Amino acid sequence: MQYYLAPLEGITGYVYRNAYEKVFHNVDKYFTPFLSPTKNKKLTSREKNDVLPEHNKGMYVVPQILTNCAEHFLDTVIQLKAFGYQEVNLNLGCPSGTVVTKKKGAGFLSDPAMLDEFLDEIFRGSQIKISVKTRLGMESIEEFPRLMEIFNRYPMEELIVHPRVQKDFYKNVPQYECYEWAMKESVNPLCYNGDIFGVDSFERCLNRFPKQKVWMLGRGIIGNPGLIGEIKDNQPPTIEQLKQFHDEIYGGYEVIMSGERNVLFKMKELWFYMGNLFEDSKKELKQIKKATKAVEYKTAVNTLFREKNLKEKREWNMAKGGNDGD
Repeated sequence: MQYYLAPLEGITGYVYRNAYEKVFHNVDKYFTPFLSPTKNKKLTSREKNDVLPEHNKGMYVVPQILTNCAEHFLDTVIQLKAFGYQEVNLNLGCPSGTVVTKKKGAGFLSDPAMLDEFLDEIFRGSQIKISVKTRLGMESIEEFPRLMEIFNRYPMEELIVHPRVQKDFYKNVPQYECYEWAMKESVNPLCYNGDIFGVDSFERCLNRFPKQKVWMLGRGIIGNPGLIGEIKDNQPPTIEQLKQFHDEIYGGYEVIMSGERNVLFKMKELWFYMGNLFEDSKKELKQIKKATKAVEYKTAVNTLFREKNLKEKREWNMAKGGNDGD
């Protein structure tokens, strides 16, 4: 089995990836939050920092690109190849309205002819491997066979399928029967992505797709960084591991960000997901959320790690929210 970390904007940047690799070390591929190239042909400083080789040592990292312009895609590939990258990923899955209206992400799926022309150009012009992350279509699963016909024309490193359409966002049940169909029809290797929030949901997917060997997890890992260890070895995370992981991320943000308020803002984003790990932790999580100074934040966090136990069932609660990463 192979396990990938899905990108989550604002969370899974290089600080998070390095902390995860140091503490848990069980992800086979890390996908970056998307790069969005423009006509100036340059990565932003934030994008460049996220993909610099010195910020991604010892990991197999795949930069994800969000664009509908083949020229912009290929210009970005040239820059990434110069950094030593062996693979890039095309984002055809992001359901965000601001992305879709520009016919990017899942919005690109609405124009199969344009998508086909784009794929033809990037696969002819790229000097490194290309994988694709997609949804089933914009409005209806009936769009998927046409899209699969197009995908099958190109030698993808792999096709990562999130079995929902764009209008679903992250609601409703994934269309598992569509993924079963894709396993029969795709000429490219497949990776499954979507709604793996704990061991139980992973096992349900595995029972449904017993031949599936490659899995992309997003919010499930953010909510429980020990999830892959539980899946692979039946080993739940320890309090000590989670505390070390938290401290690595906090320390990383302290280095690259100015002002403790900015660091606290980033850490509170993380606790939106990780807060579901602990029993009877409402008071401490409220204190974390209200903290305006580092000393207040650290006091609340230390109390949480020192006094609270992990829940027996560590299944991330989708109802809490989250709009990316799966």
